[in-house]
Amino acid sequence: MQPLTENAKYILKSRYLLKNEAGEVIETSEEMFKRVARHVAQAEKNYKSPKKTDGWEEAFFGAMSNLEFLPNSPTLMNAGTDVGQLSACFVLPVEDSIAGIFRGVHEMAIIHKSGGGTGFSFSHLRPKSDVVHSTGGVASGPISFMRVYDTSADVIKQGGRRRGANMGILRVDHPDIMEFIHAKEEAGVLDNFNLSVAVTDDFMKRARQDQTFTLKNPRTGLTVQELRARDIFHAISKAAHATGDPGLIFLDEINRNNSVPQLGALEATNPCGEQPLLAYESCNLGSINLSRLVENGEINWDKLEYLIELGVRFLDDVIDVNRYPVDSIGELTRANRKIGLGVMGFAEMLIQMNEPYHSEKALGVAEELMRFIEERSHSVSKKLGAERGSFPNFKDSRWQIEGYGTMRNATVTTIAPTGTIGLIAGTSSGIEPIFAVSYTRRTAEGTELEETDPYLASVLKDFGVNPEPILKKLKGKGTISDIKEVPEDVRKLFKTALEIPSEFHVRMQAAFQKYTDNAVSKTINLPEGATVEEVERAFMSAFDLHCKGITVYRYGTKKDQVLRLGLSAEETTPRRGPLKVGCEFNGDCRVCSV
Repeated sequence: MQPLTENAKYILKSRYLLKNEAGEVIETSEEMFKRVARHVAQAEKNYKSPKKTDGWEEAFFGAMSNLEFLPNSPTLMNAGTDVGQLSACFVLPVEDSIAGIFRGVHEMAIIHKSGGGTGFSFSHLRPKSDVVHSTGGVASGPISFMRVYDTSADVIKQGGRRRGANMGILRVDHPDIMEFIHAKEEAGVLDNFNLSVAVTDDFMKRARQDQTFTLKNPRTGLTVQELRARDIFHAISKAAHATGDPGLIFLDEINRNNSVPQLGALEATNPCGEQPLLAYESCNLGSINLSRLVENGEINWDKLEYLIELGVRFLDDVIDVNRYPVDSIGELTRANRKIGLGVMGFAEMLIQMNEPYHSEKALGVAEELMRFIEERSHSVSKKLGAERGSFPNFKDSRWQIEGYGTMRNATVTTIAPTGTIGLIAGTSSGIEPIFAVSYTRRTAEGTELEETDPYLASVLKDFGVNPEPILKKLKGKGTISDIKEVPEDVRKLFKTALEIPSEFHVRMQAAFQKYTDNAVSKTINLPEGATVEEVERAFMSAFDLHCKGITVYRYGTKKDQVLRLGLSAEETTPRRGPLKVGCEFNGDCRVCSV
């Protein structure tokens, strides 16, 4: 088993390892991986597998214990337990009725309790002050009901170990869109929600051309108001600049890539935006640790191919052994069998390849890498479809239309944030650049974990520099860019997220999105002095480059759980203290660590 970092050991003990009724840890990390491998491999009994169940159990355990592949957190937490709920991503409907609205609250609570995160489109709710025929009163609007969901999420810890997380989405043509845009500008409001505006191609083009845009009542379809599209777009950008919310979801781009369009349009995503799903659909995710695949400065493609085959099979098996929190979710999930195989440790892979993240070559590596993963994972799913049968809704799906004879899974690839499983694996989150060379990470429980980049010392030695004085100078810094003793090539190699232009962040996201079935979770980090116009450019660039969504976050936006300037007890004026990072950064969800 690969040795774990001290921070990984802490996270596993606090959240993942099984405990008795007294709250005492009763399993080791190795036993956790064995528990997960044993439970997931039971699915192999349903099929004529080329390996026996024991063989796949051993293979699954080997990949996880070597930190080469890890599934999403609910699988690690719940596999082989009475909870048995293994998926991270859910989307629930919000119907325009009191019964429908509070059914959503109830189902959200069940999902959060089991460790999952939920996404909602509130776009079908009638706007504020619209008529309610049954009572003769007027509607309070979607934002008022979002507060009900937020309050419910606030009192439920996911599986007793994680804070509940939601994605709240509203279409840009909803009459209450301006209230939605400004909803999180007041501190303490909708803290358990990420917010995204669902924009259309038509809206983005009208914003660019400074044309009017129509807001329509979703209940009647009638026009309510005409606004300048550019005014709405500027309001979104200004709010995102101020608070990090809302992001954008590009509805038309998502639905151009809908693998099962015969079932309806995609309207919402999971909390971090990387998984568009139909109402009552779930998905389980897993990530390959790229930092473990570099040998002599080159990617080990054979090892990567092995992990792709294992990962697709593992995630497909999860669907069979999963215990679904709501019957209708289980039915649709088994009918579409969506999975999301992705990566983590991309930044550390580039460091080992001596390639700066902020380079044209790095973009080329990203495209080559993700094209390989997509092609191989599709091939594995197609093979599993021949062996086990295609997903039940294969007929009339995009796969059948494109000439695939079989396909086991309606979607196969996703780029998730991997904030916490990346910490377990001891690597950088998802496809993010390194957040800082040295910083403090604040966990969901409020514990602060000190982190220093594990590759810096060895790289400095390779360049003939004694790392000890450099590491001492890092105290109170997050970057080596202004340490003169560090060679220029090393400074470029360890350029941090806030030192990389926003335009390049977007280009990297687009490079991975080009070869990803679902979507890509990526934070577009902005320095504190970034302008609203820079946010607007990032949003437009993401639209032009065919991203499926975008999230921006400006340094210093929030007081809690984010990077901030430190003050010692003796000081009365601000100085740059140890960098502190919460869930808004380093690939995590904006409202919780997933």
